[in-house]
Amino acid sequence: MKKIISFAALLLATLPVFGADHVVVTVTNDLDIARPAETIIIPFAQILQLLDPEHANAQYWQNRANYPKVRFDNLLVKDAAGNAVPSQVTNLDTKGGRNYIYNEVIFQHDFAAGEKKATFTIEAVDTQVPPYPAKVFGRFVPDRLDDFAWENDLIAHRIYGPGLELPSAGPDLMPFGGSGIDVWSKRFPYFIINRWYGKDHNALHTDTGEGLDMYETGQARGDGGTGVWDDQNKTLYVSHDFRTQKVMANGPIRLVFELGYEPWDAGNGVKVSETKHFTMDAGHYLDEIESTFTVTGADEVTIGIGLTEHTSRSDNAQVMPANNEQNQWESVWEIYRANGQFGTGLVLAPGTKFAGFARSQKNEPASNGLRPDDLMLVKVKNGDTIRYYAGAAWENLGSVKTGEQWSAYLTAWSQRLRSPVKVSVALAGAQ
Repeated sequence: MKKIISFAALLLATLPVFGADHVVVTVTNDLDIARPAETIIIPFAQILQLLDPEHANAQYWQNRANYPKVRFDNLLVKDAAGNAVPSQVTNLDTKGGRNYIYNEVIFQHDFAAGEKKATFTIEAVDTQVPPYPAKVFGRFVPDRLDDFAWENDLIAHRIYGPGLELPSAGPDLMPFGGSGIDVWSKRFPYFIINRWYGKDHNALHTDTGEGLDMYETGQARGDGGTGVWDDQNKTLYVSHDFRTQKVMANGPIRLVFELGYEPWDAGNGVKVSETKHFTMDAGHYLDEIESTFTVTGADEVTIGIGLTEHTSRSDNAQVMPANNEQNQWESVWEIYRANGQFGTGLVLAPGTKFAGFARSQKNEPASNGLRPDDLMLVKVKNGDTIRYYAGAAWENLGSVKTGEQWSAYLTAWSQRLRSPVKVSVALAGAQ
């Protein structure tokens, strides 16, 4: 954080501004609890309308003779003390080529317990704002059998890709494909994905000082994978590996990507396909996941969102599952014999059709024995989108060190979802 502040101070000292034209952003918070790394989102069009109304409704990227004052690369966000705040502008809707449409201005603030209001300014400077240090990163990994991997300053994840199901993967790896979400535990906030993909398999599972892959997923649900739950037969029907992937934003604060899954057999003549939309923010243990389902052969299905217990012979972890129906979260806190305490968790977003909890067990290959999934159940019809948050914490990085702290974090997250901050934006002098 000190490095970012010093970078921001240098930025303010070197960037000239257009003058007094700026907007004032007021963010209010109704909760008494702390809200670390609260992500504040403002439509780019709203900033454009206030600071550069001449270009607000024009396809301004095509008019080089009358270049816009407000661009994705020249907006400077400052806090109430005048310090530069790292920010990001997204262009999620771009179809490629030159047709860029900017969506949102994003920045973060740490609300202390009891802090009810924070104010910021946004202005357009007359040169480019240098990039801020990135705290999120994700990429498709064709160099490792088509994984998709992503991380922020607290935790890292990966999902198996289609290359793992090909004969070229070899008989030792092909059985481990699936749509479960894997976790990599790191000791430091810097990015490790590219570094760790350079390791061999055994080295990746050994902590040499910066963390390790200690979380076995296999064909289980891992940390928030989904499936179709048949309560009568106590069976969870799951998809193959993803078939499509697309990165839509890649830092410095927010990562957005999508994975597409082809239809799979969900029993009794039912077919289901899924598109998963992921949003990872800096400073958060939990990622937002929006899953959209296409269902044929049934009016409604039950989706199970899973967290895997590592009770098998190879894992040898002390497992403490928990759930909270009132705040609609579920967790698995585990104490590993060699690698310390670690937790996974799920929180449902408001409006999702919660349908209870269940438990699924599946025999894993390679003589791993039983690896159960604790499931949070949701009702889904054709075309429905469910929104939930999934993530993990390792005691060696971040503020969560115990199962009690993890439960408190999930409860606080549920409260934050149900009481979002309120954001107002006005031209300076008009608020």
